Amino acid sequence: MSDRHPRRIVCLTQETCETLYLLGEQHRIVGISGFTVRPPQARREKPKVSAYTSARLDRILALKPDLVLGFSDLQAPVAASLVQAGLAVHVFNQRSVAGILDMICVLGALAGVPVKAQMLIDQLQAGMDATLNAAARLPRRPRVYFEEWDQPLISGIGWVSELIQLAGGEDCFAELGNRAAAQDRVIVDPSEVVRRAPDIIFGSWCGKRFRPRHLADRPGWDAIPALHNGQVFEIKSADILSPGPAALDAGLRQLHQHIAACARALP
Repeated sequence: MSDRHPRRIVCLTQETCETLYLLGEQHRIVGISGFTVRPPQARREKPKVSAYTSARLDRILALKPDLVLGFSDLQAPVAASLVQAGLAVHVFNQRSVAGILDMICVLGALAGVPVKAQMLIDQLQAGMDATLNAAARLPRRPRVYFEEWDQPLISGIGWVSELIQLAGGEDCFAELGNRAAAQDRVIVDPSEVVRRAPDIIFGSWCGKRFRPRHLADRPGWDAIPALHNGQVFEIKSADILSPGPAALDAGLRQLHQHIAACARALP
């Protein structure tokens, strides 16, 4: 019996590529985004055919994919061009922990491996449940500021805010987490971060290295408890800002490690 599921898939973002590898279906992938870093072998094995908001249409067409996977409204122009060229395109738009799990479920169905997808979902959920239980035993919940970008200041997106809570922290800007567009999560007045006095700061500047020392140069920020106590950490954007398995595993694990240590160190 022939496999009627897509056999030649192009992944325009990291999370679908990583998921297919975790499902053991990497043989279906024929092209990836140049920003993909998880899993590392994907960069060695698969042709790079796109950036984030742009793609090499000629390269993608040459691969003869029977499915192209994208993410978010930011890739809508690329998706439209591919559809106009006659390709089948599925664009995900997950912005929450539940949405990430749903993405895995749908991708498993598209690849014809729903059982393996459910096993991955169960594994990730078990890890999150274990972290939640560990967080419940912490002596306190540190206030957390997560900086997604520095110019302007942008706070963390929905799934990041949720993971901070799961890890045992209190997101200082939780009210911004449900805003999908980055421009809607801009902190216009940097002194507002000072007023909210985070106990711990995470930086994850997508596309460039986080520079903790630059935070102390911001007016008034030397009064923030996190800077005063040396509780400033980087989480690589590939580990937490890609809305896929990495965020629910590596990203959450790093959040909890630092939040738990901070909680125990606070007076």
